[in-house]
Amino acid sequence: MMVDSETDLNFEYSETQRHVADSARDFAQQFIQPHVREWDEAQTFPADLLRKAGKYGFMGVLVPTELGGSGFGYHEYISVIEEISKVDPSIGLSVAAHNSLCTNHILAFGDEAQKARWIPKLAHGEWIGAWGLTEHNTGSDAGGMSTTARKDGAQWVLNGAKNFITHGITGEVAVVIARTGEKGDSRGMTAFVVEKGTPGFTSGKKEDKLGMRASETAELIFHDCRIPDANRLGSVGDGFIQSMKVLDGGRISIAALSLGIAKGAYEAALKYSQERVQFGKPISQFQAISFKLADMATEIEAAELLVHKAAFLKNAGKPVTQHSAMAKMYASEVCVRVANEAVQIHGGYGYTKDFPVEKFYRDAKLCTIGEGTTEIQKLVIAKNILK
Repeated sequence: MMVDSETDLNFEYSETQRHVADSARDFAQQFIQPHVREWDEAQTFPADLLRKAGKYGFMGVLVPTELGGSGFGYHEYISVIEEISKVDPSIGLSVAAHNSLCTNHILAFGDEAQKARWIPKLAHGEWIGAWGLTEHNTGSDAGGMSTTARKDGAQWVLNGAKNFITHGITGEVAVVIARTGEKGDSRGMTAFVVEKGTPGFTSGKKEDKLGMRASETAELIFHDCRIPDANRLGSVGDGFIQSMKVLDGGRISIAALSLGIAKGAYEAALKYSQERVQFGKPISQFQAISFKLADMATEIEAAELLVHKAAFLKNAGKPVTQHSAMAKMYASEVCVRVANEAVQIHGGYGYTKDFPVEKFYRDAKLCTIGEGTTEIQKLVIAKNILK
C-alpha cells in the first residue's frame, strides 16, 4: 500500500514493497517454516537465523544505507514483519524488537559516533539487540522503575534488573532505561547502551511462555555495572521521553506482527474450510462458516488500513502517537479474534499441533499485552482526542 498524499490515495503496493514482501516470504518459507514446531516445542531461540536475516537486510530495514541498513520506510518494514509472522510470529517478534526498539533507539537518539559504533553491527545482524524498560514491579507504570544509574566521575554505575526483555540472554547489546532522578519524574530517567561482557551486566531467568516460544524473553541484571558516559544516549533525564517516542514506532511493529498472525490464521482457516467435507460438501459452503470467514477478512482489511495509515504518518514525520496506538490496539485485538475463530473452524483438529492455527492462537495473545496493553493504548488514544 502506498499513500502519496492525504488527498491522493493509492492502495497498490509499489514495486519495492512487492520485492521486499516477496523476499521476506521466500526467506520465511525456506529458513523458518521447516523448524516452526521444533523451535516452539523446545523453546529454542534461533540466533543464527537472525544473523542470516541480517544478510537479507531484515535486521536494519529502517537504517540508512550509509550505516549498513536497507534504507526503507515503514510500509516496507510492515511487509517484512507481516510475511515472517504469517509463518512464525515468534520470529516476527524478534525481528521487530531488534529493529524498532534497540536499533531504532540508537538511530533516533545516538550521536554520530554512537551510531557508527553500534548501528552497522545491528543492521547487518552481526549483533542482536535488546531493549530494557520493563521491570518486575513496573510494567505499564514505567515511571516507577527501580533500576538506577549513578554518576561516578566519567562513568555511570547501574544497579537493578529488567524483565520480559526480548533477547535478554543472547543480545550482544542492550539499550537500557535507568532512573537518574526521582521515581515518577518523567525527566528522571536516562537511556544507556550496555554491551554484553561488561562487568556487572548479566542475564537472569528465561521465561517459559504460553506462546512466542522461539523468541527469547529473559531478565537483564545490573550489579555495580560501570559504563562510560560515552554510552549515554542523549541528555540526562531524556530517557523516558525518548522511550515513548520509540514506542510510537514499536506499536506499528506490533500492529504489523498482529496483521501477520491474523492473515496466517485466516489463510489456514480458509484453506481448511474448503478442504474439510461434512454432510457432503465443504464446510465453507455452510453459512455459519462462511460468515466467520467474512468477518475475519473484513477485520483484517480494516486493521491493515490502520497500520499503513500509521506508517504513512511515521514516514512523513507527522505526529503518529494516536494512530500508532489505534493501529496497535485494533490489530492486536483482531489477531486474537481471528486466531480464535480459525481454531473454531478447524474444530477438534484446531486444538492439535498438527495444524498451524493452534500456535497462532497461543502466539496472538502477546500482541494485546507487549509494548503497551490494549488498556494503555486506550489511555493514549483518549488523551490525544481529548486534548
